Amino acid sequence: MHNDSVHSRKSIKVLVVVGPTASGKSALAVELARRFNGEIISADSRQVYRGLDIGTGKITEREMRGIPHHLLDIVSPKRVFTAHDFLTRGRKVLCDIAGRGKLPIIAGGTGFYIDALLGRIALPDTPANQGLRAALKDVGERELFSMLEELDPRRAESIDRHNKRRLIRALEIAHAPGGSARASKGAARPPAYDTLWIGLALDTKARRERIARRLKARLRQGMVAEARRLHASGLSYKRMDALGLEYRALARYLQGKVSRKDLESQLHRDICRYAKRQVTYWRRNNEIRWFAPSQMRKTMRTIRDWLS
Repeated sequence: MHNDSVHSRKSIKVLVVVGPTASGKSALAVELARRFNGEIISADSRQVYRGLDIGTGKITEREMRGIPHHLLDIVSPKRVFTAHDFLTRGRKVLCDIAGRGKLPIIAGGTGFYIDALLGRIALPDTPANQGLRAALKDVGERELFSMLEELDPRRAESIDRHNKRRLIRALEIAHAPGGSARASKGAARPPAYDTLWIGLALDTKARRERIARRLKARLRQGMVAEARRLHASGLSYKRMDALGLEYRALARYLQGKVSRKDLESQLHRDICRYAKRQVTYWRRNNEIRWFAPSQMRKTMRTIRDWLS
């Protein structure tokens, strides 16, 4: 990349709002966009898919309060959308927002996507290794995850440990010459943008309570019916399983493998574990300034100082 393009990128201010699931990122991002003339880039590996609305807790049009949101509902759930796809589309959207004199605000819980978009990690352009794929085809998710933890612990922190396709792809990259090192080295490069990181901090008890409340609300809103509709429109149970978390559990329930009661308890447990992994991932980034949801005034002051 030429120095002039690096220089022009560095002059682009980007606000990032992170935090675990159910912490209130979406609502905060909307409020910040209204106050600071911003538009929102959603950084969520499943909210990119059309029709995955209630299950992913996707922001509604009413909740957007007129603020443009990008990279939501852009691909069919039957297709696979990768971190590289997110990086390519996200860079274009980010430059477009900034080019119109607006503040790009990235909000979401998929840390790996955000780090790739902002140049904190470099995504290795590793070709498919058919031999390795064949060798790992019959290996279980637990064993694949253990292998990845050993080879590339950084990637293991953020990956969906039940997503076999992603686990095999991560191992493929880690096995390539300098694969995992290239992904980690990216963090040491100079940042591509002038970025302010805002993190929403909740203690474990508050986080678990919010997750429980949000899950109950989504079940009332028709999360099971949504999964039934998706399957009826051609989304296979295998693909639902690969989409992870809520849709994996819903696929099991719709196939009669678990009871309604077990569906709810398993979902609460799995979402809490996912939130814990998100926090672990973000805690490694010492650029993030953490605020409690109640510290709105302090958050606003921090952003105003950075923009001035």
